Amino acid sequence: MAPSPPSISTSFFFILFFLTISLHFAEAGSDFRPSDCRPRCNYRCSATSHRKPCMFFCQKCCAKCLCVPPGTYGNKQVCPCYNNWKTQQGGPKCP
Repeated sequence: MAPSPPSISTSFFFILFFLTISLHFAEAGSDFRPSDCRPRCNYRCSATSHRKPCMFFCQKCCAKCLCVPPGTYGNKQVCPCYNNWKTQQGGPKCP
């Protein structure tokens, strides 16, 4: 007796699982390491007069998201996790 083909729901589950995994790695950036946070945050916070709090929150966000947007301001759409992390008041958590 030949084995029955996989059901549609099983196939759908595996496709969804692999898409979720691939999206996670695409967002995190497979070549970004936590040791990359400090130099990237140094540049990100280089143009502000509030360097100490900027560095604190940038490094906190980087450690969670493994991403720092390019430039000294804006470009947060490049790092969705970094962009979407909000304070309790709804403001941006990451500089």
